[in-house]
Amino acid sequence: MARAEGTFHNDSWKEEVVQKFDDGSKVTLARIVQDFEGDLVGMCNWASIMTYRPDGTAEYTGFLRLVGRLGRRHGTFIVQANGAYDGDRAKITWRVVSGTGTEELRGLQGTGTAEAPHGPDGTYTLDYEVG
Repeated sequence: MARAEGTFHNDSWKEEVVQKFDDGSKVTLARIVQDFEGDLVGMCNWASIMTYRPDGTAEYTGFLRLVGRLGRRHGTFIVQANGAYDGDRAKITWRVVSGTGTEELRGLQGTGTAEAPHGPDGTYTLDYEVG
């Protein structure tokens, strides 16, 4: 099993309210574009359903489609992301969706994490194997 580590930057974040409640909580749909550097080089587009509590903390789930290079292999793959935002920092767990790797990433499997303070930049790790 190999490990990829690096950083990411949010290039854009568009979020629309799906439903708002009287207590201040809400459900939103976020569309995010990110650039990755390090052992994973490329970009991703992802969509996430987010549930905010009245205090501004949140939980969310979504799917990322990554395009680029992982280690020395090129291709695309999809990751399921589940996370939480505590008001200061977002913490996310990743799982590569089986069967979504293309080109040199066919057969990719793996799990990882991502973390970001409030703002556009964060870090990731991905433990993976191909084939």
